[in-house]
Amino acid sequence: MRWPGSERLAGGASLQSSVVARYVQIAEDLARRVRSGELSAGVELPGVREYARALGTTSTTVVRAYRYLADSAVITMADRRRARVAGEGAIAAARMLEPERVFRLAGSDDPALRVLLDRLSAAVVLVGARGSFHGLRAVARGEADGGVIHLRHRDGVYNESFARAVLARDEPHLLHLWRREQGLIVPAGNPRGLVSAADLGGVRVARRGEGTGTRVLLDQLLLAEGIMPHEVAGLELSSHLEIAFAVASGIADVGVGVRAGLADLGLEFVPLLWEPYEIALSRNALGAARPLIGVLRDPGFQRSIADLGGYDLGHTGTLRPVDSDRPHGR
Repeated sequence: MRWPGSERLAGGASLQSSVVARYVQIAEDLARRVRSGELSAGVELPGVREYARALGTTSTTVVRAYRYLADSAVITMADRRRARVAGEGAIAAARMLEPERVFRLAGSDDPALRVLLDRLSAAVVLVGARGSFHGLRAVARGEADGGVIHLRHRDGVYNESFARAVLARDEPHLLHLWRREQGLIVPAGNPRGLVSAADLGGVRVARRGEGTGTRVLLDQLLLAEGIMPHEVAGLELSSHLEIAFAVASGIADVGVGVRAGLADLGLEFVPLLWEPYEIALSRNALGAARPLIGVLRDPGFQRSIADLGGYDLGHTGTLRPVDSDRPHGR
């Protein structure tokens, strides 16, 4: 690894202010190299004296720079060992360099997502129309930093192919939120005896609109049963809560949506499958996503989501590049 030096500070400043400016400068330069991927996770940084000589500065200044990076979780420091880039150093580096950046989130609708956003307050803001496809397009156009998606490929694997196809130039990653249960929402007692997509012909079905992951899933299930999606009658609604309301009020015989939040409406749920619910984002947005990742990994937050019912949080808060060989969607 080549460690280039840098220019000395111009004269005229006090010794103390020069040292402060210099250690921040050194730390930010290293953080930029970590964020870009030039310095990858696990890479060993040079020794303090060696790096000080290369930079033409003091060992004290380099020590302060390393401590600054360690406090920001960009590097790790152990006694008698050289500093190394942390496992999630790229995320920490981006956040350190852009501490005020708000994460712009587009895409899907979900009861647990609303709980997450309430916890994040001003660190995340919703932008654009709902729906997995809309969210991916917003990220590709630079209108959002991440898009919530749950898109099932015909091979049965969720999200990876779609993120790769739309965001290939942006080094896409997937941040796993949770798995959630999708199924049929029916009145108490399931009076029509509905158990699968094969039973949806001839009944009024409340469903999500075009461009949403739940609509894609429904259409796939209908086609697998030999039913053309356009032959199914019913309302197109903008949220899972509205679908539940439509069934509860009697304007739909059945809805297709998530389990969470049905108990208070006196409705029942017929499970169809579990699906991974994830955020697609580019490498450049990893830093802004750090507060979001922190909340996702908080045990108290996870308990609040588990209490809603219909969620599996086994991989919540994990982050992977889309080329990973560990898909969650099989």
